[in-house]
Amino acid sequence: MHDDVDAPATLQLDSEAFEALVVDELDRLPDDMVDGLDNVVFVVEDRPEDGSLDLLGLYDGWALTERDRYGVGELPDRIILYREPHLAVCDDETALRDEIHTTLVHEIAHFYGIDDDRLHELGWA
Repeated sequence: MHDDVDAPATLQLDSEAFEALVVDELDRLPDDMVDGLDNVVFVVEDRPEDGSLDLLGLYDGWALTERDRYGVGELPDRIILYREPHLAVCDDETALRDEIHTTLVHEIAHFYGIDDDRLHELGWA
């Protein structure tokens, strides 16, 4: 048997285990960041709709700053974390936890109306 030591190791984690890490990292976020979330659900999917590995997360909904357009009985906004893209960019569980944490902060910031340019300035993009 020949082992290619130069081949990058791909982190393997099934959907249930990945979701458990997301919940754990969500619990570690500051209360004041999470308590303000209104009508938002967190979702784990394997990949974005286009099948790419380029997108780690997505905020699908109306930012708090745009909620004047929001109607009564609206479906909840969604913060989506994509499992396979996270696994593709992380070598171990520590890196994966860090990336999940960063993705959660990034997508929650979009709920509060913070755009990608400002997130980049703050070091969260």
